[in-house]
Amino acid sequence: MIRPLLVGVAAVALTLAACQRNETTAESPGQSAPVNAAQDAMSSAVGAVSSATLGQTTEGFATNAAISDMYEIEAGKLAQEKGQAAAVKEFGAMMVKDHTAISTEMKPLAQAANVTLPTELDERRKGLLDNLRAANGADFDRVYIDQQVAAHEEAHNLHSGYGQDGGDAGLKAFAAKTAEVVRGHLDRVRGLQAGAAAAPAN
Repeated sequence: MIRPLLVGVAAVALTLAACQRNETTAESPGQSAPVNAAQDAMSSAVGAVSSATLGQTTEGFATNAAISDMYEIEAGKLAQEKGQAAAVKEFGAMMVKDHTAISTEMKPLAQAANVTLPTELDERRKGLLDNLRAANGADFDRVYIDQQVAAHEEAHNLHSGYGQDGGDAGLKAFAAKTAEVVRGHLDRVRGLQAGAAAAPAN
């Protein structure tokens, strides 16, 4: 049941991505805020399924963890550049630092497990970054925070799952340790999300 659901959700996400290319605004040619928001929401649904299924194998775990780190680093750089709130900029800087360290630690473990890690993002994460680049001002902070909550929920599920049931001892220990770091990130960004929701509208 899970695999057909994943295929169906991915198909809808790709359809939304195609729609996104056809929707434009004067501020961000090729981007539409409502379509981008729908695409981000669908990405979250895809991620929730994929973290529970693709991460069950050593190759699936390592591949998805590497892509997650690459996305976090690039999104964090954008947050430092475009973020409006100091807390968003600070969180972005922490993501670049922490996920660079996590990625560096995982590389030799993946090599020892005979897993070749990807060197570029998948289409889903590329779409998330495109949506971040299209957002400006306070909208950027909101989009970034919402993406980060979903991304860290996905990453926590991925790492905690492999940390419990992983087949490679080195990566299993790494995943269990990293799950705790990711949990800390998730708690912090949920706090940012709650603060943003409570802030009065301009």
